[in-house]
Amino acid sequence: MKALSIAATGMLAQQRNVEVISNNIANMRTTGYKRQRAEFQDLLYQDLRRVGSESSDAGTIVPAGIQIGMGVKTAATYRIQTQGDLTGTEKDLDLAIRGEGFFQIQLPDGRTAYTRAGTFELDANGNLVTQDGFQLEPAITIPSNARQITINSQGQVDVLVDDQSTPQTAGQIELARFVNKTGLKAIGDNLYVETPASGAATTGNPGSDGTGTVLQRFLEQSNVNAVAEISDLISAQRAYEMNSRVISASDEMMQATSNIR
Repeated sequence: MKALSIAATGMLAQQRNVEVISNNIANMRTTGYKRQRAEFQDLLYQDLRRVGSESSDAGTIVPAGIQIGMGVKTAATYRIQTQGDLTGTEKDLDLAIRGEGFFQIQLPDGRTAYTRAGTFELDANGNLVTQDGFQLEPAITIPSNARQITINSQGQVDVLVDDQSTPQTAGQIELARFVNKTGLKAIGDNLYVETPASGAATTGNPGSDGTGTVLQRFLEQSNVNAVAEISDLISAQRAYEMNSRVISASDEMMQATSNIR
């Protein structure tokens, strides 16, 4: 009775689907989070009568055949890279990207990570860092006597120091772009690292060559849609229930067979 194992693959696939949906819902308020979507593929087929085979010595061809599928599997979890809502924060070092691109972050092991979460702070040396103390690349250092920080849409960082009326440039923010953003690997803490699937990063100033612009005192919110996620959750739950009903029906059929005298 193959229906038992086939339905079991369906239940496992929907369990994975619910896990993906639950992670989306859990990150509804995570800055810069991009929702994921589970994709499925059917498994191998058993040919009981091969399509296209000859059905007689006269050379007649079987037009359809008989194929029994072995179930379903989770093939991938795609990350939907649409723009999240931009929310004003009134905090000078909060930055949002409107359009394409990622902020570049220096990890402690020397690797470069990428993020859409622009919640930055200053460390003891005046460097722009993430909430975990990881430094923004290229490094930008704000003087200790700066009284005003201005970051324009092209990523230029200007500061007013002491009683001066003319701003001085403290650095330039660069953004990274990828041919395949979905190919980036999430490592937690709102960070991604490049993979062979994503391709190498292409860096440039905001607003140039298709790169997005930077908004100061704004943050990009998650692109999770609560209504869509609840709808997907209900669909996954019903699919799980139907697969469990198939297992129950298969069990009853086998029980009926075993009761034959």
